[in-house]
Amino acid sequence: MQTQRSVAFHTLGCKLNFSETSTLSRLLEQEGFVKKDFAETADVYVINTCSVTDNADKECRHLVRRIQRKAPESLVVITGCYAQLKPKEIAAIPGVDLVLGAAEKFNIVQHIAELAKGDSAKICSCDIAEVTGFNASYSANDRTRTFLKVQDGCDYTCSFCTIPMARGKSRSDTIANVVKNVEELAKTGTKEIVLTGVNLGDFGKGPDGNKKNNETFLDLLRQLDAIEGIERYRISSIEPNLLTNETIEFVANSKKIMPHFHIPLQSGSNTILGLMKRRYKRELYAERVALIKQFMPHCSIGVDVIVGFPGETEELFTETFDFLHSLDVSYLHVFTYSERANTASLDITPIVPQNIRNERNKILRNLSFMKLQYFTQQHQGKKRKVLFEIFEKNGMMEGYTDNYIRITTPYRKEWANEIVEWAV
Repeated sequence: MQTQRSVAFHTLGCKLNFSETSTLSRLLEQEGFVKKDFAETADVYVINTCSVTDNADKECRHLVRRIQRKAPESLVVITGCYAQLKPKEIAAIPGVDLVLGAAEKFNIVQHIAELAKGDSAKICSCDIAEVTGFNASYSANDRTRTFLKVQDGCDYTCSFCTIPMARGKSRSDTIANVVKNVEELAKTGTKEIVLTGVNLGDFGKGPDGNKKNNETFLDLLRQLDAIEGIERYRISSIEPNLLTNETIEFVANSKKIMPHFHIPLQSGSNTILGLMKRRYKRELYAERVALIKQFMPHCSIGVDVIVGFPGETEELFTETFDFLHSLDVSYLHVFTYSERANTASLDITPIVPQNIRNERNKILRNLSFMKLQYFTQQHQGKKRKVLFEIFEKNGMMEGYTDNYIRITTPYRKEWANEIVEWAV
């Protein structure tokens, strides 16, 4: 009798990757694979990669080496953005058996069935221009909070970014199909859904990248808001130029869409925003933040920002610092610029030395710490609804308020996956 094969997954990068990893896991489990923890020995290891920074590439190589030491006879499959961008580089890593590009990742079952250890690494990739389909995916049974992919790809040409090369052009699910997936998730006891995508505000383009259905992101929110069974939605990230007044007002009046926005800024200097080829100026960003706070003073606002971009002088960095300091935002995600192959930013000078990039990162992370402390203190003593995670860690449990303040408290089984009113 043939024993069941086992598979273990590891995800690098964004919420979108987590949703796709969960879908890949379900595809293999449906074929009889037993899912194992990545720390355990498995027959197949799947690493879903990111390539936003150089660290993600290095971590992928480190993970493969770890598998080689632990389980040299196991199959190693690499997919995700790094796999699409640099398939030959990955295939050359000792121990890698299969590299799946953007068009092939959801055909993983077929590819693994044809794979044997000891053969040279197989590359199943393609020209990214040929990637036009949309594959719906969501995380399930992984956590209380489910990540639901509703959009993929990007038509923007930001000078630092490899995502359009890794994921292709902007395309979306249909509202009807998103609603169907949400209704299925509601039956599983899911309390909160995080809507994910590469460029969520661009929602509405069909699988071929054309705007056929006349659907918008606001239309999607309106439909989801009416579905019974799901109590919370979050918007993972949305570009400031695509975050409309109507969307902000709708969120303010919704009981289900959480008062929490994550809005990429990247730089508080208009000079640097121009070099980055971003589609807005800082004045628009400030207007978005002010309008959100006008409608929802309690709303949490997260900001992505890149430090050390080519051409960022001390004066221009100070512009970013001062701008962020002046904004009523709650926390920052700070990225240190790293050179990525085939991006336009490689031609921009002067290059910022690495030690200065690192120092600027520390300065903004300190600012983020102070921002988050201030935001949390503003809500101390006030009651907010907290959704607690199902997991226990060292006798404690965690949850998030509607406006994304993290709460830690001694574990109580009856609170797991439940929304509890809480004095912050």
